[in-house]
Amino acid sequence: MIKKLRLKFVLINMSIVTILLCIILGLVFYFTSANLEQESLSMMRNIAAQPFRLDTPEERGEDVRLPFFALRLGANGDLLATGGGYYDLSDAAFLDSLIDATFATPKQFGVLSEYNLRYYRVDTPLSQCLVFADISSERATLNGLVKTCCIIGVVGFLLFLWVSILLSKWAVRPVEQAWKQQRQFVAAASHELKTPLTVIMTNAELMQSPTYDESKREKFLGSILTMSGQMKRLIEQMLELARSDNAETKTVFAEVELSRLVTQTVLPFESVFFEKGLTLTTDVEESVRVAGDQTQLRELVEILLDNAQKYAGEKGRVWVALRKRGKSRCVLTVADEGEEIPPEALQNLFKRFYRADPARSRSGSFGLGLSIAESIAIQHRGKIWAESKDGINRFSVELPCLSV
Repeated sequence: MIKKLRLKFVLINMSIVTILLCIILGLVFYFTSANLEQESLSMMRNIAAQPFRLDTPEERGEDVRLPFFALRLGANGDLLATGGGYYDLSDAAFLDSLIDATFATPKQFGVLSEYNLRYYRVDTPLSQCLVFADISSERATLNGLVKTCCIIGVVGFLLFLWVSILLSKWAVRPVEQAWKQQRQFVAAASHELKTPLTVIMTNAELMQSPTYDESKREKFLGSILTMSGQMKRLIEQMLELARSDNAETKTVFAEVELSRLVTQTVLPFESVFFEKGLTLTTDVEESVRVAGDQTQLRELVEILLDNAQKYAGEKGRVWVALRKRGKSRCVLTVADEGEEIPPEALQNLFKRFYRADPARSRSGSFGLGLSIAESIAIQHRGKIWAESKDGINRFSVELPCLSV
């Protein structure tokens, strides 16, 4: 699919480039040709006004740039005089053929291709004046221009083709990355759903067997309910991520007292930390207010606290802190004592379905919590990052805060 998309991008781009090159080079040729023709006609008009004062080259005007000659005809079409000095005008047959060719068309000016001449005819009541200018140099100029345009066109086409191929890689890269992430997401989601679904099917089949008593069947039913709840949580998290990815979904923000929200969210977790033998310490600055969605911000804090209680070391300590940073920013930090996170894992913690410790895959964690936390932080115009140093794993969220 990506290759087809790149090919389509290059084809569309090169079609546009080819059309533009043809138009530009065509206009250059047209205006050059028109300019040369206009200059030639302007010269011939000036000559026609006083044709026989230019009998020698020394007497030509400044606007005379092409070899020319002029013929004056009587009312009956008889050749009365010639002038110009650039051609041998003694050949009467040649002059008669030129006169016949000129009067064969009703146009006042035109080109006699077989003679390589342009003519200009002026009719008066008593006589007629014919001015002829050589267009050999004009044609040579246009022929050279055509060759130059062809060379420029071919070189330009190849250059733009090379640039288009490079641009196609750059333009399609986000799509390629999104496609890759989507495939990874589907594969990981399928893997996460496959195990509980297998457990559910196995327990359902065992329940149908008459060899097991009622107590065993209740145990099978409990396993089915547990796995169903696990699948439900996974699907809810995936739906939440899908909603956060939808650019059209707009969250309505209101003023939220983040200090109170953090304190209230920590309270239910105190018993959880106590049961696991963890020491919880809170340091929340008062009157920190932000513009946001209270439900999402609460979920953000819960994700960080849940992550801390899962990965903190035995009898370790957990710290929750909220502090202002300057006048317009605040930072929420949840840190825990635990096994140090490798640098390569720190770069992947916020990827979907990523777990730094794969052995905990069946602990109820699907590797989506930190991805949801990141999406919430981004929606609130903030950022989230992780640090691990000296046995302390620290997750920090920076958000814009409201002035008191």
